[in-house]
Amino acid sequence: MMQWTIERLGRKGDGVALSDGARALAPLVLPGEVIEGEAHDGRVAAPRIVTPSPDRIRPICGHYRACGGCSLMHATDAFTTAWKTNVVMTALSAHAIAAPDPQVHVSPLNSRRRAVLSGRRTKKGATVGFHARASDVIVDLAECHVLRPQIMAALPLLRRIVATGASRAAELSLVVIHGPGGLDVAVRGGKPMEPTLFQALAALADEGDLARLDWDGQSITRRAPALPMGRGHVVPPPGAFLQATEQGEAALLNAVRTTLDGALRVADLFAGCGTFTLPLAEQASVHAVEGLAAPLSALDSAWRAAPGLNRVTTEVRDLARRPLMPDELVRFDAIVIDPPRTGADAQMRQIAAARVPVLAAVSCDPVSFAKDARNLADAGYTIDRLWVVDQFRFSPHVELVAALTLR
Repeated sequence: MMQWTIERLGRKGDGVALSDGARALAPLVLPGEVIEGEAHDGRVAAPRIVTPSPDRIRPICGHYRACGGCSLMHATDAFTTAWKTNVVMTALSAHAIAAPDPQVHVSPLNSRRRAVLSGRRTKKGATVGFHARASDVIVDLAECHVLRPQIMAALPLLRRIVATGASRAAELSLVVIHGPGGLDVAVRGGKPMEPTLFQALAALADEGDLARLDWDGQSITRRAPALPMGRGHVVPPPGAFLQATEQGEAALLNAVRTTLDGALRVADLFAGCGTFTLPLAEQASVHAVEGLAAPLSALDSAWRAAPGLNRVTTEVRDLARRPLMPDELVRFDAIVIDPPRTGADAQMRQIAAARVPVLAAVSCDPVSFAKDARNLADAGYTIDRLWVVDQFRFSPHVELVAALTLR
């Protein structure tokens, strides 16, 4: 049996293991640990810990070794926070981008309000949960230390919904959001809708008092699951993107507001349903741009119903293919941009050319952000403040907000 020493963690949370010049990846390990195990295709899939790290602790969840939802529960909170912060700083350093020490926010346990669960019908009912690590097997959740208790309490109902509406061969996707009005559930991959199925699902939704149950684009319930965003209340499209925790959203919003303080004309790029648009409209006029029409429609409706907000305009536009150009950007004195994980290279280049004075850049991928930020740095922008936000406890995911100013 080969022995390996863990040199470091890669940015996806796996350990980089070394042994007599050989290199492999190993899950559920920590830097400095000595492990045993055989490598296949460059991976030690089942490492045995020989010498544990002082940062190693006992995982608090019984599903941990199987469930793929968490990968860092074996590490102390202090280690994980320092490691995620280092992921951000290393990504910036790789592109020679200077940044101050960040402020760090970590969401508390059992605070995740949005989750994408998987469900499969079985002979005895159904399983609902996250996929096992590197597998298509679904771990049927009996406990979870990241999801809100209201989502956990709904698991028996969700299993009944899956058992009712899934074919034996299909795996369902369930986007579950807990908001002030209750649970909003969007199911994809189910049986085709017909009257008997509709009646059965409607009865389950009533029994579980769901705010909304959407079945492959067809609404089963009539309640509107409104979510507060600033002074507005947004009814998002079924399965819409939402910041994972309320506390994380507040931390991101605080960073954006701090960066854009005093701005009167703001562009919100990749605006979604209005996480930043509606709060910023309390102090500025905002032009919200998003590639999908449905989130912007929800945003516009919320703005029109909210009291005392400045003007909000919306534009459906694919910013990856057709970014806002300098002649369109120069009318704004500040921009907030929150692109997908792949980043926003095309749009960042146009922002740099337009020389908009202030930019609040939100990112869920430090590596793609660092690449985009290099374009801004070359144009004279500097990072004045930096925030690291951890909404995904026990996972390698990390978000950031950078306050960039044109010098």
